[in-house]
Amino acid sequence: MLRVGLTGGLGSGKSTAAKLFAAHGAQVLQSDEMGREMMEPGQLVYAEIVARFGEAVLPNGRLDRSALARIAFAEGRAEELNAIVHPAVIARQRELIEDIARRNPAAVVIVESALIFEASRGGASTDGGAMDWRERFDRLILVTAPDDVKIARFVRRCFGEGEIPEAERIELEAEARLRLARQIPDEQKIAACDYVLTNDGAITELEWQVDQLWPILRLAAR
Repeated sequence: MLRVGLTGGLGSGKSTAAKLFAAHGAQVLQSDEMGREMMEPGQLVYAEIVARFGEAVLPNGRLDRSALARIAFAEGRAEELNAIVHPAVIARQRELIEDIARRNPAAVVIVESALIFEASRGGASTDGGAMDWRERFDRLILVTAPDDVKIARFVRRCFGEGEIPEAERIELEAEARLRLARQIPDEQKIAACDYVLTNDGAITELEWQVDQLWPILRLAAR
């Protein structure tokens, strides 16, 4: 089995790349989706977030992830939030990867996460081991794009289709820049990654890169 970390900054297109790999047969685990599930009422992560960040993140009795993100980034509490969510998500990923390995020893498992390096920098895992990407993954893939492209994608994703009012565009762009500033720059990540996918053009260009890389990953998994 091959454990692959797929990372990239906000708006880089790593989720699109993950879908392309999944279409080839990769087993994809989405960190963001796992974190979202753990933020549901009744979950330990949910309870700890509410205890730390207060009722402001519960406008309708459920955790408002957008409000939580704004508070975390605006107040400089992103690392505090990550320290709650990351260990739980990583522990769950480890369980799922072990299960996949038992069922399919030749599987290519791709963990999609924006914060692979940041999580490693942030602390220890729930079982006391270091949350180091070197221990978690056999290969690392970085999806990259210029910051202006990333920001434009973030704005469009948040607002959806249609014309974006100027005031909302400015606010979303500022939020994107703040989030990017708290992520390790791509230039620093490239040296640690095995493969880099450049996603600054048409989707067909990203598809071609994934098509070329997939056989390499499959061979390494055997």
